Amino acid sequence: MQIDYEEPARVFKAFCDPNRLKILDILKSGEHCACKLLEIMDLSQSTLSHHMKLLTDAGVVNVRKEGKWSHYSISEAGMQKAIAYLHELKLSGSGNK
Repeated sequence: MQIDYEEPARVFKAFCDPNRLKILDILKSGEHCACKLLEIMDLSQSTLSHHMKLLTDAGVVNVRKEGKWSHYSISEAGMQKAIAYLHELKLSGSGNK
């Protein structure tokens, strides 16, 4: 059986940057507008957009458009997928003790 590693790689890439981890930490408290994230993170708009694209493409963050602003929140389904990927790695390695 062929295993597709592309999707898990996208998810784990999303977690591999301190700024993206900080964004996820901020979003734990609920939905935030991009303008608020810009203020908190002290990033340029283009840098924040890059980080948010990686997080949303990985499916760990949801985006909701309202006028010219984007509002972001943690995707429970995306986080559950990430947990499932880790769990699968653990299970596949459990026989190698």
